Amino acid sequence: MMFVQPEAAPSWRDHDLRLVPAALAAWGGTLAGLRLGWWAAEVFGVVAAVLSAVLLARRRGRWVGAAGALLVLGLVVALPTAWRIRGAEQDTLGQAAAHGVTATLRVEVTERPRPIHSAGYADQQAGTRSVVIDARVESATVDGRAVDSTGRVLLLAPVAGWGDLLPGQEVTASGRLAPARGGELTAAVVYLQGAPVGVTRAPWWQRAAAALRAGLHELCAVLPEEPAGLLPGLVLGDTSALPEQVEQEFTESGLTHLMAVSGGNVAIICGAVLLLCRLLRIGPRVSAVAAGLCLGGFLILVGPAPSVLRAGVMGGVALLALALGRRGSALPALAFSVCVLVAWDPVMAADFGFALSVFATAGLVLLAPRWADSLVRRGIPPGYAEGIAVPLAAFVVTAPVIAGMAGTVSLVSVVTNVLAAPVVAPVTVLGVLATVVGPWWPGAGHVLVHLADPEARWLITVARHGARAPGAVLAWPGGWWGGVCAAGVLVVVVVAFRFRRARLLVAMGLAAVLLIVVPPRVLSPGWPPKGWAMVECDVGQGDAVVLATAEPGRAVVVDTGPEPGPVDECLRRLGVERIPLLVLSHLHADHIGGLPSVFDGRAVGAIAVGPGRAPAWAWQQVSQEAATHHVPLLELSDGQRLDWPGLSLDVLGPRYVTARAAALQDGTMINNSSVVLRATTAAGRVLLTGDVELAAQADLLAEGVDLHADVLKVPHHGSRYSLPQFLEAVGARAAMISVGAGNSYGHPAKSTVDVLGTLGVLVTRTDVDGDTAVLPGDGGPAVARRGEPRGPPR
Repeated sequence: MMFVQPEAAPSWRDHDLRLVPAALAAWGGTLAGLRLGWWAAEVFGVVAAVLSAVLLARRRGRWVGAAGALLVLGLVVALPTAWRIRGAEQDTLGQAAAHGVTATLRVEVTERPRPIHSAGYADQQAGTRSVVIDARVESATVDGRAVDSTGRVLLLAPVAGWGDLLPGQEVTASGRLAPARGGELTAAVVYLQGAPVGVTRAPWWQRAAAALRAGLHELCAVLPEEPAGLLPGLVLGDTSALPEQVEQEFTESGLTHLMAVSGGNVAIICGAVLLLCRLLRIGPRVSAVAAGLCLGGFLILVGPAPSVLRAGVMGGVALLALALGRRGSALPALAFSVCVLVAWDPVMAADFGFALSVFATAGLVLLAPRWADSLVRRGIPPGYAEGIAVPLAAFVVTAPVIAGMAGTVSLVSVVTNVLAAPVVAPVTVLGVLATVVGPWWPGAGHVLVHLADPEARWLITVARHGARAPGAVLAWPGGWWGGVCAAGVLVVVVVAFRFRRARLLVAMGLAAVLLIVVPPRVLSPGWPPKGWAMVECDVGQGDAVVLATAEPGRAVVVDTGPEPGPVDECLRRLGVERIPLLVLSHLHADHIGGLPSVFDGRAVGAIAVGPGRAPAWAWQQVSQEAATHHVPLLELSDGQRLDWPGLSLDVLGPRYVTARAAALQDGTMINNSSVVLRATTAAGRVLLTGDVELAAQADLLAEGVDLHADVLKVPHHGSRYSLPQFLEAVGARAAMISVGAGNSYGHPAKSTVDVLGTLGVLVTRTDVDGDTAVLPGDGGPAVARRGEPRGPPR
């Protein structure tokens, strides 16, 4: 966004602060009511009203209007807002939800369904299996009895049949009620199983917007997978086609806000219209009307979610105030927007996104112009000064909120946002034009999409390198205290920089903190340990093992984890560039989900599998991936031996797997068809067991197979389906369990860990130790832990 700078940026005294107390009263009172109860909002509102009455009695000139606004907002918080919160707390459906009863509801959909992405597990493919739908109750029946409720409900439904619903449609839904999370004015959560019934027709504008969104996806099909998935996210906030790895990279590099409809999106759209009107010498009033019409159309296109409305109001207010050269009116307009939005939907007061929008807009209005002017006075060209000031101001004012919300601070956010800033506006405008033009002129739509392709690729490149920078994300205390601490640090730094003598001390202090806090590996990498022979990668609830050869950068990989990203990060940390063989022990999702990311920047010689071909979707996915990268598919069978310099693999199993059994969909049978390997490495023997369970372990014991190894990759994430005789027969000195933090399967089982402890085996767990390496030691294999386990599944 470009500032119009005919004059110097206004000082603090030039801003009209009279509506700020009213905005704070509305926001604070509503937040208190949502968090503490309706009575807190009433008390807060009454106190604000009394205070404003005192100020009105004194009649202090220009502050009379401020006192009047505070009186109105105090009464709004004390009466209608407090009673709306009370009504939600005492809703009949909410009381029934406490007992987990079933209900049949007639509801009106108020927002577009939001997909829930789930990592793959067992025979369940990763992806979107369910959606969340916000709805308003028209009528309700609980256990065959009609109840009086007109509140909000949250529907958790299968994606089939429910994922295509549009705002404004009415539908009958039946399911089990559950209590809603507090502070959201939601009466209950409804878990649905069947298909929707009695679906009405959506309004014509919603159908038209849905057709335009679908058209953009069709136009983007001519692009490679990553840009094709990113462009709808940048334009419409639709990340349904975006690869999971790219989405994670945007999050870690501080660019995730680009993929959500925010004030930036609408500001760019309105800014383009205002610029065109200025070139055509159209007056400011007509220009503002034209920008407002485009803003309204854009809001309909992306959907009527509260976050979209918030973004439209905040972004539109900020851009119009700045573009029309009335910076002094920007702050009261922002305060007025806060009052209106909180009164219209009290839930926004407790929404982190709302706080981010308010603070970002305030930073744009109050800080960015002044900082840009300061940089210009120091000789930096205006365009570059604004390009630096905007993301820096946004980072400073939103960092405390993000730190408290996520428990992390991105150290590369400012740099990545500065690098991304030049292309955000062009790619957004091109995407919107393609969306609007495409249905009537497909050729022009394809041209516009191709023009947006380089910008989308640049953003992906910036996000990828930012996410992979050492120490890109710094851990920070979460919650309110973390946010307050971050805000305190920023205030001290900003205030200190206003004094010349303090600048040097602040700079020295920041340098010292960075040297102490930033992980030591940034300055002196301590991972991977020198001479590593095997690494169990921490990929969450799944498996991924890397076996080194005698050639640097060349390693064999066994399994790839449940999703793209984690295994790629592990391989990059290890410096693996060539993979002569990628073995998939079996075709469960938590072992093949990361397959696409293994090919990212690496040469793969072949993919090896066992006799299993189930589940069918997994075999098709593996086959397509191999065909896409022109990599041969090999089938391993027991008795085979594979050799590389410094590494050899002996195939020990599976045993007794017939062609019919290999095609069965039974999860236990698929586990028992896992390829079992004995690897001979520089650190000794390693037994890789996939997910073999009791029957397969018994087969190996019955055949008298030589299972002895120095290191055991514990079967099936340490589940209880492990024979003590099998674990004893291995005779390992170290046992490695690949398991996700906070998993819902109870892995690893206490019984399995206890047996290993009784045998005197050193047990490591990726949910506790992170990436774990095996390397040669004086008296046998040694174990090194990276110590940064991945968090619980999302």
